[in-house]
Amino acid sequence: MKSLVPFSESEMAVYRQLFLDYCELGGMPGGVRSYIEKGNFAGSLALQRQLLLDYEEDVRKYAEGLDQAKILSVYRHVPTQLAKENKKFQYSTISKSARAREYQSCIEWLQDAGVVNTCYCLHFPELPLKGNYDEAKFKLYYADTGLLVASLDEEAQEDLRANKNLGVYKGALYENLVAEALIKQGLGLYYYKREDSQLEEDFFVRTTNELLPVEVKAGNNSSKSLSTLIRGEKYADVKRGIKLSAGNIGFSNGIYSFPYFCAFLLKRWLAGQKLNESK
Repeated sequence: MKSLVPFSESEMAVYRQLFLDYCELGGMPGGVRSYIEKGNFAGSLALQRQLLLDYEEDVRKYAEGLDQAKILSVYRHVPTQLAKENKKFQYSTISKSARAREYQSCIEWLQDAGVVNTCYCLHFPELPLKGNYDEAKFKLYYADTGLLVASLDEEAQEDLRANKNLGVYKGALYENLVAEALIKQGLGLYYYKREDSQLEEDFFVRTTNELLPVEVKAGNNSSKSLSTLIRGEKYADVKRGIKLSAGNIGFSNGIYSFPYFCAFLLKRWLAGQKLNESK
């Protein structure tokens, strides 16, 4: 990634398959242990679905003093929300009469329990990130992408491996994986959606003096929003961007292209960018 040398075709084939295996299996210890012992995915879906039920039981057991039914409603609606083109969490999909004040503590409980990751909408794409976001506008992602896949149809694991039948959910799965990778690197989750245009960016990371938008593409098509942010004079903190897709490593027009499976290395790559800034 630092040298921008593309992977060979054989490397890409191997890493893509391993990446899809991880998306399907996830990182929960029980599922990983079973895979190591058996050498295959047999029984992994049943284990994951039991974990989803165990989470619900934990809500009933540990969410004292809160409305457990509301917590469970939020938890169960995360996959539904991610399936929408506009993935911003909308309380009205839970209940037409739902209000933010009724559910805020429920979302905080799920986040503190490590069940979901929250991605907040920036007021404007500029530094600093903290303190520059709207707490009322956010997306929710499952903390484990394998559990998200398990929450879908029974055939979803096979569809993911065959790269078919996922439709809009393909983008949601890859977004969830990138959110998971950023959180596990200790990075915050922020996105941007300009209300009066189609400008929208999935995530943002930063170096010492620079803000880098991160776009997750289900395919390998062009990145209009990325280009707008990089070239727009009013986005002074944005000089380059990152595109994560099914494609190989590359750099063009201020956009670094990396395969999805490189997402877990972004923090280390950014550290190298900081070093270059100081020279």
